[in-house]
Amino acid sequence: MTGKAGTYALAENYLRLKPDASVDVLSVDETFRPGLMRGQLGNFNYEFLVSRFDFTVDWPTWEVYPNGDEIVFLLSGAAKLHLENPDGEASSLMINQPGDYVFLPRGNWHTAKISQPTSMLFITAGEGTENRPL
Repeated sequence: MTGKAGTYALAENYLRLKPDASVDVLSVDETFRPGLMRGQLGNFNYEFLVSRFDFTVDWPTWEVYPNGDEIVFLLSGAAKLHLENPDGEASSLMINQPGDYVFLPRGNWHTAKISQPTSMLFITAGEGTENRPL
């Protein structure tokens, strides 16, 4: 849905920020993530996806965004993000204060270790997203 005023829950609806400065509200259900990975929701070329997730356990996979950067904002809790750059160099970043954020450059594989119940907001260039097992 585009251009319709309303109140939405970010856990149930993601925002798609489009190059023309418009916003789509995308409903999220069990078909959303597979549809995104298969390109069924469009190519997200020069677009960003805004989402919020709550975590109580470590992420089960690594992910990478080859076509754009990602920003991860900590809303509550704490997390240690592990990164692997395109050259294979590993590093980690801790976020433990609400409002802290991590900038993840395109092409960096990343995962998170969760030390307490945690909520994060993501602004992601979702085009071409890839996942791999830990």
